[in-house]
Order: sequence, then structure tokens, then C-alpha cells
Amino acid sequence: MKVTILSTAFPYRGGIAVFTERLARAFLNDNDDVNIRTFSLQYPNFLFPGKSQYSTADKPDDLQISQEVNSINPFNWIKIGRKIKKQKPEILILKYWIPFMAPCLGTIARIVRSNKHTKVICVIDNLIPHEKRIGDQLLNSYFVKSVDGFVAMSESVFNDLDKFDKTKKKILGVHPLYDNFGTAISKSKAINCLRLDNNYKYMLFFGIIRKYKGLDILLEAFADKRLQHQNLKLIVAGEFYEDYKPYEDIIKKHNLQDLVILHTHFIPDDKVVNYFCASDIIVQPYKNATQSGVTQIAYHFEKPMLVTNVGGLKEIVPHNKVGYVCEPNTKAVSDCLFDFFSNEKEKEFINGVKAEKSKYSWDKMITNIKSLHIDLS
Repeated sequence: MKVTILSTAFPYRGGIAVFTERLARAFLNDNDDVNIRTFSLQYPNFLFPGKSQYSTADKPDDLQISQEVNSINPFNWIKIGRKIKKQKPEILILKYWIPFMAPCLGTIARIVRSNKHTKVICVIDNLIPHEKRIGDQLLNSYFVKSVDGFVAMSESVFNDLDKFDKTKKKILGVHPLYDNFGTAISKSKAINCLRLDNNYKYMLFFGIIRKYKGLDILLEAFADKRLQHQNLKLIVAGEFYEDYKPYEDIIKKHNLQDLVILHTHFIPDDKVVNYFCASDIIVQPYKNATQSGVTQIAYHFEKPMLVTNVGGLKEIVPHNKVGYVCEPNTKAVSDCLFDFFSNEKEKEFINGVKAEKSKYSWDKMITNIKSLHIDLS
């Protein structure tokens, strides 16, 4: 098949870029002709909360990536839409994660669909934003109406689509493994790579830091005296997209300065392996969520997880098999962490992860997209 993917990709960084490039490789492995069209301008700098939008890695030499979509220029949307319309791919795949992208992606999709050949399929991360803004409903509605069908990566997003259009074809297709961060290494080697102390056990909070991700809950939970006797440290690895001071205040209040390791910068892809392999458990104390790529990295490196009972997280982390699903509050998180370390659950949960991870293959994602294309044809 001839497939075009319109989404974030190199030279941009982050989880969506990683997903896009891995999805393209999955199509290539299925002998499809695939190209990626990414942004010449993704976000204006004043709207981007991090330090940089750009990757420091080398450009992938196995993918066709063209940087030509301007997210805020309507004349560019018309140009790109006409270009893809003329090329007539069987499928145009869009990634959608924030209403800001609705005018750009929705306009391009409408133009492309007018060729009566290309089916526009959205692999949708999130529809109802974690941090709501005026106009979200109108923007989402504009976008949803521009697409032929959806692959939702969590049941919560699958159901959210009905709030905008109950007639669109949609399927539930869980987030595949992020298996592109290299092979696992030993825990001791990973700890040495991070220049940490092998005499401690480690918990990991990974990814960009925003209020909805609940790092404050985890820090308060870590202050539990039961955990202070478990020889533990917490690694926080990821860039702050908000004010650091509230978290600093919690750390100081509970005298956690020597127990919390702050690597609060963007973690390059080739360093991700060190953080996951050094850790005994991956903690995602989110206050709200749909799904998370962090979970799928944990599956790849066969690490136990703690997630909260929000959004779609519980759908892919069976409680007491691969880790814990608990309520998003301090006591629930600390209770689970105490159970994990005091009862030495790591080996048991690793076996559960190994049994569960086969569900999350990229082949299944490709099959879902192509099955949806057939239904739309």
C-alpha cells in the first residue's frame, strides 16, 4: 500500500515523534510504501513550554521524512493538502494529541479526502485535553468531522469520540511496545552508567513533568516512613514543563534531598535504557490520563509498574500481575510501593510482564489500520 503519515517526526523529539517513526518502520516491514510529512513549524516558541523542540540525534536514514507542514499557516495547509491529494496514497494517517493541531490537520484532511481515493485514518492519543482550554470542544469537533476513521489507543478515548460523532468508524488498538530504545542491560551496569550507588533500590518517574502526571503525589508517598527503611531512592528523569518550586518544596519539607535524584532534562533516546534498566519499578502516579508511552517502554524492558486508576492505564497493567493499579492519592501509592519492596515482588511481576507483553506488537497496529481501511473502502 501507499501510505502517508502526517505527524511529528525528526527533527522533532518526544514520544509522538518516536511513535511516528516506529509506525513507519512497521509499515516498511509489511512491504508498504510509506513516507512521513512532518512540521516545518510545529509550535511557535512562545507556546512551547520546554527548552527545545528539536532532537540532537542523527536523521534516520531508513525513512522518507519531509519537513514541510506549518501548523499555523492556512496557505501552507492548502498547499500540503493539494499535494497529498494529487499523490493519492491509499491511506493518510494523522496523529492527534492536542486541539491546537485541529485547524491544520483538519483542513489538510478535508482537502485530501476530496480525491475520493485516500482514506484518512487518525491514530488518536488524546481527545479531551489533560489541561482544558476555551475552544477545545469546537476545535475537536472540526477535526473529528474531517477524518474517515479512528484507531483509539485506549478505551477512554474510544468512548470520548462519541461525544463528537457517533457515526465515525473506530476501533480500539492498544499502544504497541516502544522497542526502539535498544536491548536491555543488567541492572548493575545501568546503575553504573548513571553513576549511582549499587547499594540502593530505585524507583523511576519518567517523562515530561506536568501537574496531571502526579509527581507531587509520588514525592509525598515517598515520605512515608515505611519506605524510608527500604533502602530506596527515586529517580526523576524528564524535563519540567512547569514551575519546579512546588516539587522542591515537597522535597525539602520531607528532607528527601539525598533520596531524590533529579535528572530533569530531556532524556535522549540512547540513554533511556539506562534509566529503565537501573530501576526496580516504574511509577506513573497520574491524576488523569488516556494512555502512556512510558508504560510501553516499561513492557519492552520488562519492568514492573505502578499506575493509577485513571483513563486507559489500568487497561494495560493487570493489577497484581505486572504491577499495581491504585487510586491517585498518596496513601494508595505508598501502600503499593511498600508492598512491592517489603514483599520482594519484583521477580513475580517481571514474569507477569513477560507473559503480558506479547499483546502489544506493532504487527497488530498495522493489522488494525489496514482492517479499518478495508471497512472504509
